[in-house]
Amino acid sequence: MKNIKSLYTLCPANWRGHALCTMRLFTTGLALIVFTNAYAQNIKKIMQKADYFFEESDYKAAIPLYLEALELDPQGVNKYYKKTFAGVATTQYRLGLCYLQTTFKTKSIPHLKKAFKMNPLVHAEVQYHLGLAYQLNHRFDEAIASFRSFKGTLSEKEQIKIQELNRKILECKNGIEMVKNPVKAKLDNLGPVVNSKYNDFAPVISADESILMFTSRRPGSIGGDQDEFGEHYEDIYTSYNIDGNWTEPRNMGKPINTNDHDATIALSPDGKRLFIYNSDNGGDIFYSELKGDIWSKPQGFGKNINSKNTEPSVSMTSDHKTIYFSSNKPGGYGGLDIYMSKLDAKGKWGQAINLGPVINTKYDDDAPFIQVNGRDLYFSSRGLKGMGDYDIYRSTLKGGVWSEPENLGYPINTAGADIYFVLSADNKHGYYASDKEDGIGAKDIYMISMPERKKIAAVTTKRKTIKTNPKKKIIAPVKKVKTVTAITILKGTIRDDFTKKPLDAKVVVIDNAKNQTIFQETADPLTGKYQVDLPSGKNYGIRAEKKDYMFHSENVNIPASEGFQEITKDIYLKKIAIGTKVVLKNIFFDLGKANLRPESGAELVKLATLLQENPTIKIEISGHTDNASSWAYNKKLSENRAKSVVDYLRFEGIEEWRLRYAGYSFDKPIASNDTKAGRQLNRRVEFEIIGN
Repeated sequence: MKNIKSLYTLCPANWRGHALCTMRLFTTGLALIVFTNAYAQNIKKIMQKADYFFEESDYKAAIPLYLEALELDPQGVNKYYKKTFAGVATTQYRLGLCYLQTTFKTKSIPHLKKAFKMNPLVHAEVQYHLGLAYQLNHRFDEAIASFRSFKGTLSEKEQIKIQELNRKILECKNGIEMVKNPVKAKLDNLGPVVNSKYNDFAPVISADESILMFTSRRPGSIGGDQDEFGEHYEDIYTSYNIDGNWTEPRNMGKPINTNDHDATIALSPDGKRLFIYNSDNGGDIFYSELKGDIWSKPQGFGKNINSKNTEPSVSMTSDHKTIYFSSNKPGGYGGLDIYMSKLDAKGKWGQAINLGPVINTKYDDDAPFIQVNGRDLYFSSRGLKGMGDYDIYRSTLKGGVWSEPENLGYPINTAGADIYFVLSADNKHGYYASDKEDGIGAKDIYMISMPERKKIAAVTTKRKTIKTNPKKKIIAPVKKVKTVTAITILKGTIRDDFTKKPLDAKVVVIDNAKNQTIFQETADPLTGKYQVDLPSGKNYGIRAEKKDYMFHSENVNIPASEGFQEITKDIYLKKIAIGTKVVLKNIFFDLGKANLRPESGAELVKLATLLQENPTIKIEISGHTDNASSWAYNKKLSENRAKSVVDYLRFEGIEEWRLRYAGYSFDKPIASNDTKAGRQLNRRVEFEIIGN
């Protein structure tokens, strides 16, 4: 009755020994005993619930319960674990582990330190996790000390753990080096219009940064469900960049989003092919195509890409003919590896080819992103020299050889998981998601203002010999590459010349030097918009064609020395009718000569095809010049050039009665001859329909 005795002072002195006083003391003591037992039961329930969430990896739910129990009754926590002081130490340790799995990783350190101070034996790996907390918070010297202390507790038989600790210590040393030598990159949160208080991640962009798609766990998912942790199912959202501002994200709806989890993994440079990860069958890649304003039902890539294992990431080249993807299928170098596949002549994806030991390591190598130039590959790796977990790297393909991957440096890379990085065509802006403590929600999407290419830190892995099996060694080819192939984005709208309505014309791109078609795509049927991404250093023929219309051609010459640029060319197609004229912009002659150059081939073939498909029309081929020489000289030159085109058409089987040629010297200019640009426009070959 110790508690009753302590309450004896509640009675007035003159009441002590009185029956009423005795009754009062008894009632109060009984209430206290009941309250104490209820209080203990309450602590037990709190701890049981917290431990349940902890064991189920729902760390966000466990944290407030552990904190509540410690604040209400530390002794009750000890009694719950039936060990003096060990209960509080265990709870502090678990709190530290919980915070390590959240955005607020800095909060893990004091709890882990308290746990270790209260009971160094609270858990065998407490010093390891304290070292990890220090590492994730970029306190690398303290992390190294903790890792070394933990290493000292291991026996020689625990070689796997020792190797892992040596790797963590090396990561911390890399971190010290990289933080001391940061790259000039600026990270900006995309703000509350794009980001929510929930997880927003896996951003993908079109090459010109006009379209942003990402995965979000915000309310409003198509299925409307929540997972076992109370988080909304993943859905894909779209935002558009209008005058430098991102629009309110819109749920893409069906068929892209389903009642299950749906996540973005890539977007083709032109924004017309979306790649989606689906967890069915172990985890496969699916794609959807934009037809007007409607996305097609996602479909799989087939057995050469998807396997019974996991394929979580993919990226497509701007010509839509090559993909890079990750997989943990058997036969790789370890964990996830990066593979490549090309589209064959039948429109099927060919056998997957492993990128080899320069790119892939015995750890996970994931999230490939191929820049629009088709040469720069960005990816994340756990096996190359980095600060911890995934770091982002770049490798360049030249002469069929991948260069040694370069770490993009700090602050782009951190000691946490830096993955799913994408880059704009001009190399100026990168995008990824991160769970920084100053963010708006959990994971937020950030834009990175990238450093100049030559300023990116070259933190590379020295790997000269790599064992692929006990009997064979492969020397990993290493090639430093400093040059960058610039990209030009050619885009515009195709319309009917008379009605101005959008047309779904086919856009064909030809490498004039090789007389080879390198790209063909149909313009959007609703908007008439098209986009083509072209490597610099080439002369291109661009042609738009549609049934019942005259084809339209453009010549785009992009010098190798020019940097990234965007060119807008709106095209107006004319109906096939008498009087319609078209300039043949990809017909080429040597200076002062009338012989057709080889790069004229594609344009001439298209003209012959047009006449074959419309067997009743008659045309005149006319040659025109500037006024740089005499009228008589230009008259003969323009006539001979027109005749060369007619001769080619006759050779292709076009009847002579359908063809007429004429030379007009400089009598019919379409621009001023006072400027270089004007004179260039006046030097042309046209065809006109003169009969039908």
